Amino acid sequence: MTKEEEIQNLRNELRNHNYNYYVLDNAIISDYDFDIKLKALQDLEAKHPEFFDASSPTQRVGGEITKNFETTVHDQRMYSLDNSYSKEDLEDWEKRIKKLVDGDIQYTCELKYDGASISLTYENGSLVKAVTRGDGFQGDNVTANIKTIKSIPLKLKGNYPPKFDIRGEIVLPFDGFHKMNEARIAIGEEPYRNPRNTASGSLKLQDSAEVAKRPLECLLYNLTGTNLGVKTQFESLESAREWGFKVPEIAKLTNSISGVLEFISYWDVHRHNLPYETDGVVVKVNNLQQQEELGYTAKAPRWAMAYKFKAEQVSTTLNSITYQIGRTGAITPVANLKPVELAGTTVKRASLHNADQIEKLDIRVGDDVYVEKGGEIIPKILGVNLALRPLNSQPTQYISQCPECETVLVRQEGEAQHYCPNYNGCIPQIIARIQHYISRKAMDIDGLGGETVALLVNEGLITNYSDLYTLTKAQVLPLERMAEKSAANLIKGIEQSKNIPFERVLFALGIRYVGETVAKKLVKHYKNIDAIIKATEEDLITVDEIGARIAESVSAFFKLEDNIAVVNKLKSVGLQFELSAAQLSDQTDKLKGDVIVVSGVFHNVSRTELKKIIENNGGKVSSSISKKTTYIIAGDSMGPSKKEKAEKLGVKLISEDEFLNALNYEK
Repeated sequence: MTKEEEIQNLRNELRNHNYNYYVLDNAIISDYDFDIKLKALQDLEAKHPEFFDASSPTQRVGGEITKNFETTVHDQRMYSLDNSYSKEDLEDWEKRIKKLVDGDIQYTCELKYDGASISLTYENGSLVKAVTRGDGFQGDNVTANIKTIKSIPLKLKGNYPPKFDIRGEIVLPFDGFHKMNEARIAIGEEPYRNPRNTASGSLKLQDSAEVAKRPLECLLYNLTGTNLGVKTQFESLESAREWGFKVPEIAKLTNSISGVLEFISYWDVHRHNLPYETDGVVVKVNNLQQQEELGYTAKAPRWAMAYKFKAEQVSTTLNSITYQIGRTGAITPVANLKPVELAGTTVKRASLHNADQIEKLDIRVGDDVYVEKGGEIIPKILGVNLALRPLNSQPTQYISQCPECETVLVRQEGEAQHYCPNYNGCIPQIIARIQHYISRKAMDIDGLGGETVALLVNEGLITNYSDLYTLTKAQVLPLERMAEKSAANLIKGIEQSKNIPFERVLFALGIRYVGETVAKKLVKHYKNIDAIIKATEEDLITVDEIGARIAESVSAFFKLEDNIAVVNKLKSVGLQFELSAAQLSDQTDKLKGDVIVVSGVFHNVSRTELKKIIENNGGKVSSSISKKTTYIIAGDSMGPSKKEKAEKLGVKLISEDEFLNALNYEK
């Protein structure tokens, strides 16, 4: 046997032992024997570096240092899930999806594990990339740390696709968490608060050898890619298991929402016996073709719904109420609480939302209040224990002036919140607008964080986001915690932001109600900033998905001379305020005014590509057939009820080839 064969045999043997122990929970050799074999492999690889393999079991011990985690764009977006909290929510969801797809619908029910989301990329059976969820569009490359998690296969087995992503959750089992805390307490260190945050924090440790010491696991739940050889979600789970992934066996297939509710009812009780944290159930349409038909909203897949278990509640004392000012001037009251343990964290604050909520619950300083965390980042107050209310309690008087600049607050008819109208003179608003401008989904300026923005404003170096582009290294060096290298990185990051595309620049401006999706719609329609500035409210309302409220907000923003001055300054330093030549070459008005439904299975281009072609040529994609539908692009396996509805309404059906040929699209 050659040394290469000996090394390969040892690798295969250790991979099988890893799989048996960490995935199947069925060890067939002792830890001591495993360690002896691993040491033998390490020695052989050290003597024969020419046979190096990044997928070798020896690569799991860690040791690689990562000081800066590279931002990596996901090949396919990682969406959030819509949440439901009741039987009625799930039934409403089912009604919505039944209007959009033909045939019977099966559901896959899976537990929602509470950890850190991860996307793993495999090529030719080897792990090549591991990226955190981030903002869904891009995340941090944590491949070196992920390789240390022994339940994640570095090399797959069986008949797997040549390339795919698999999504899952990095979790820290309760047993491992408790052992980690016992060790920390023994050496006089503070224990970790909860498994979820500890798992998430582990992924960003700079030394992968430290990550290797932590008993993290990865539970996989979703395949993403093309030509994966599976037709249903349930089948994809079974296939992933065969390829070597740790996929929970708990998943269940059911034909009805009543079956879903049975699954939820059972696990709402029995989840407390599981080795991991769970906070709900994820329900997915099982058929992948139906999933494609249903598609996505701007934030979430229409074919999935998360049911959240009832959140933990505690009671504590409301010490005071303070008021936060957002980038639009919106005032948010915040309850400052006597610190209390809730869902594994110490809670000191809770959102009170607005004046109406305070009045509705009659919340007063000194009250004993019920607090819930649920799916909220900031916990919320549910009610007051009136039996414990102090006798001298006084009703809460909502503030009438901005707590920062003392400007009289305004509240528009139909609005829940009060606003500070001092747009250019209220410091917290200015800071929050610039923080939004530099954020990841907007200008994504490397080297510049929220605290530094506050410092820059408070030191008088900037008064709006356009001032960032005239900053010099000499100006920022004196700032607190600013060194030569970090100052240089900040200036470099600002300079690089000039390459950010127009739709993200428009979103970054912070116009009220203009989120990512609205910004894309406006850019697609108007092509450049000057056309948007000139557009009247009446013009804006004609744009797809732009209503009166958004139109009024956009028009009002560009009527302010200060805002026009800022935009002109941004133009002068070279920001992107129009579609690029490449983007414009893809855009036509050939389908302007057409409302097109895409249904069935396609062969020349994917459904996603078809929708993109329609939108690039000025058409609108609709998920349902109506009198407004211009025609349907009908692929294979188009549902009979859709055909019947099309015939009834006299809507024309055309083939994929007919559509592409009409646009002279090169297949």
